Amino acid sequence: MRKADPNTDHKWWNEAVIYQIYPRSFQDSNGDGEGDLKGISSRLEYVRDLGVDAIWLSPFYTSPNKDGGYDVANPRDVDPRFGSLADAKELFDKAHSLGLRVIVDIVPNHFSNEHAWFKEALNSPAGSAARQRFHFYDGKDANTPPNNWISLFGGPSWTQVSDGQWYLHLFDSSQPDLNWENPEVMADFEKTIRFWVDLGADGFRIDVAHGLAKEDIHKDHYDPQGLSDALRVDVPMEAEKRNTYLANVPFFDRDGVHEIFKEWRKIFDSYGDRDIMAVAEIWVHPPKRATLYVRPDELQQFFNFDVMNAPFDAKFLYNSISDMLGLVKEQSAWPTWCLSNHDSERVASRIGADAARAMALFIFGLPGSAYVFNGQELGLPSGEMADSDRQDPIYFRTNGTQKGRDGARVPLPWSGDKAPFGFTTGKPWLPLQNSWKEFTVESEERDPDSSLNLYRNALKIRKEQIVGSGEITWTNMDGLLAYKRGNIEVIVNISDSTKPISGKVLLSSKPVTDSLPPATAVWLLT
Repeated sequence: MRKADPNTDHKWWNEAVIYQIYPRSFQDSNGDGEGDLKGISSRLEYVRDLGVDAIWLSPFYTSPNKDGGYDVANPRDVDPRFGSLADAKELFDKAHSLGLRVIVDIVPNHFSNEHAWFKEALNSPAGSAARQRFHFYDGKDANTPPNNWISLFGGPSWTQVSDGQWYLHLFDSSQPDLNWENPEVMADFEKTIRFWVDLGADGFRIDVAHGLAKEDIHKDHYDPQGLSDALRVDVPMEAEKRNTYLANVPFFDRDGVHEIFKEWRKIFDSYGDRDIMAVAEIWVHPPKRATLYVRPDELQQFFNFDVMNAPFDAKFLYNSISDMLGLVKEQSAWPTWCLSNHDSERVASRIGADAARAMALFIFGLPGSAYVFNGQELGLPSGEMADSDRQDPIYFRTNGTQKGRDGARVPLPWSGDKAPFGFTTGKPWLPLQNSWKEFTVESEERDPDSSLNLYRNALKIRKEQIVGSGEITWTNMDGLLAYKRGNIEVIVNISDSTKPISGKVLLSSKPVTDSLPPATAVWLLT
């Protein structure tokens, strides 16, 4: 990474810390058991005091909620369970008054089957303009879909309608894929982008950004189940085999997607000094293809999921981080780092609580943006629940063989001694565990060594002493993964033994003296 010149090319998102809020699980304001926009507004001071620069709101649009709101029935309105457009405006305005930017999710790969367009398509004949907004096709025969692709949620990616045609859905059958070769689709999404920017949004997280262009629909894949497994990070697979599948996915990362995002960039740039940005959710192989999405005339960021899914392993992390820094430098772009999100197992459960705290310090020292999933700052593990409480369509479409993402989406614990810990006065939509008493915001604020106070201290030092200090230099230290940036050295012990260190300790993930325990990180002033 080059050191940016703040007077010329440094944008607000380059080294921002963005806090992801899953609205349904953040704070309930009316006692119905589900979080809402007024609830988020009531907790914005907490978010500001954490030390972040922006919030990212997962979908709150009109939706039947069959996939956590990513099945959008009206992308330019607020679902009543979350409030109203007036509540959204109030939230945006309050965030801005507190110095927080606002990023909203946008879902361009598919609509809900309850969207007006899809209802019209079902009531229209084959070949009609209404059906051409989606991927409606005749099957190979009366009982066989156009191809053998498998949904990422399990089961076939095609559903047959009453007149015999089939429609494509790469996810749930309630999420029909849009046809981005149809100009109506682009025009409608321009309306959506402008609607939210005009209301106050500062940027967008683009869901399934790599999925908008499709290959020949009538072409079967040689191993659809293998491809489906390769696309799921929760399905074990040997790396070389996975990469072979991912090198040519007929419905992901097709070259045609870049023409779409060039048009989007023109829309963003039309707002001038508003500095509207977008970060793309993409899963591509080889990794170098990710940089095509952040060329100067396309998007500003893409998510780097390598670290989020990485084992707590020094060699893997070194290679992943150094490779990413090199790739984005080719496009004069900035990297992103994240450890958890709404689709993944919480990092404290995946690699352990101590390692999760250490990795937070490690990524906060790196150049680029850091994304923090709500509750990560508390050290929350993934929630446990009975199968009868689960709601993720992945669980149902795989007949329970995959538990899905509900564990990451359990509501946040705020205060008190027992569930639901101040999240709601009613019954929460997913159960909180009574064992989470130690993870409440109230409890952690009283503990100077808590995960919450670690995050607050780290983000304060990051903003004051690290941001803008240029590239990193890796340092060789036996059994340690370490780099220098400016006058700070960041060290994490990924070995099984305690290692000696020397220098003035600015911050550490656990108490240290002249030695660094396993699964511990430290910032040293050099």
